[in-house]
Amino acid sequence: MHVDGECHCGRIAFEAEVDPERSAVCNCTDCQKFSGAPWRASVPAKVEDFRLLRGTLKTYVKTADSGAKRMQAFCGDCGSPIYATSAENQTIFNLRLGALKQAADLPPKRQIWLESAWPWAQAITNVPGVARG
Repeated sequence: MHVDGECHCGRIAFEAEVDPERSAVCNCTDCQKFSGAPWRASVPAKVEDFRLLRGTLKTYVKTADSGAKRMQAFCGDCGSPIYATSAENQTIFNLRLGALKQAADLPPKRQIWLESAWPWAQAITNVPGVARG
C-alpha cells in the first residue's frame, strides 16, 4: 500500500510502501513517553521503500534496557514523530501512523508490550465522546 505523510508544521513530507497487515500498537513505556499517550501506532516500511520528499529529520538515539539502540526520527521544528529504526542496522522504518494521511486505513493487527499497557486504555469504546472537542 502506498502511503504519504507529513509533520504537523509541514516542513517534513515523505512517502513509502507498507504492508497494512503489519500495522501495530506498542504499549511499552518508551512509546508512552515518546507519544505522550497510552500507546504508539506504527507500520513498518523497508528503508528502500521510504522516500523523504521535503525537509531534514532530526534524530534521537535511545538505548533500551537490553542495550539495543533505537533511533527516533522527527521534525526538529514541530516535534512530530515520523519513524523509529535501529540505530546500528537500518533496514526497517517503523512509520508513525499519526503522520500518515492514510492512518485511518491502517487499523492495528496486533499489540506488543501488553505488560506495560494502561488497563483503562484497552477499553475506551464505551467512553462518551463528542464529534468535535
